[in-house]
Amino acid sequence: MNSIPIRTTVIGSYPFPGWLEFVSRNLGHFGAADIEEAIEDAVIAAIHDQITAGLDVITDGEQTRLDFNLSFYGFIRGIENNSSETRKFGPAAHDQRGKHNIIGKLTAPEGLGAVREFERLKKLAPKGPILKASIPGPYTLSGRLLPNDTYKDRFEITEALLPIISRELEALVEAGCSEITVDEPSMSCYAYKSDTKRFVTIFNRTVKSIKGKCNLSTHLCFGNYKGRPVGYRSIQPMLPDFLDMDVDEIHVEMANREFAEIELLAPFAEKMKVAVGIIDVKNYYIETVDDVVERINRCLKHVPAEKLSVAPDCGLSQTARWASRQKLINMVAGAKKVRATL
Repeated sequence: MNSIPIRTTVIGSYPFPGWLEFVSRNLGHFGAADIEEAIEDAVIAAIHDQITAGLDVITDGEQTRLDFNLSFYGFIRGIENNSSETRKFGPAAHDQRGKHNIIGKLTAPEGLGAVREFERLKKLAPKGPILKASIPGPYTLSGRLLPNDTYKDRFEITEALLPIISRELEALVEAGCSEITVDEPSMSCYAYKSDTKRFVTIFNRTVKSIKGKCNLSTHLCFGNYKGRPVGYRSIQPMLPDFLDMDVDEIHVEMANREFAEIELLAPFAEKMKVAVGIIDVKNYYIETVDDVVERINRCLKHVPAEKLSVAPDCGLSQTARWASRQKLINMVAGAKKVRATL
């Protein structure tokens, strides 16, 4: 159960401040110390915005990452960038994201960088809020790697990445992280046409060594690159198999789907806590406090308050900072308003 009913949380990412965007596009003009200073200042800004909003759970805003999971490939050996696979022109969409060729055995001898991110967050965050780390699961991380003669399909690539992710999760727990999200949006995007039991088995094997050692959650959405989804946007294909995921909490995208299938939150709530996306990160309409109250009350018909968390649908990296800030402020204010009536 949540120690705080209707807990307020985020997925992980937060928009880069302008100076970090500039640095990331002009790395050749900066030294290592300059880059580290810019990143640390950006983390301080992300923490400030989340603390000001009053969130119960905060992250570092993933300020060291280049768009959710793409930065993790920088830690993986045995790959090289392949930009020829991407479309360069036309409307922004998922087929414009880079892929990588596999040129050797997939390893990550120095980890994936998540522990260093968490240590920085611990150093900079004030006491009070829960500190959360998020990393992609192996199936989602496999999505930007191209099969070859050694790894013949996406599932073989996933199997190679699985122990790498597991070790990173173990290292996060050892570093004192008590709140971890394993992001697996690829599983929810492709549940309609894939073996969902196989997905669940992969996920459970990935998190087996840390189960019971932290508040473990997974984030299931339908994609958010440049504000665009990519998957078939329905929860129904995930059931009943996804109920067997070994997690304490499951996060489900709702706001961008106008709360379609909200009744399907109930079977999840019978087995685990549920974090509901009640803030639309793809829309620049700023949800009012009254909007948030109405949405939470709708959720409470299917999820008890002690099992309910509320959050944006996805990470906020694709949403402008001014909008992200106000959306979080109103989300927390609405949650506190409902909490006061319980």
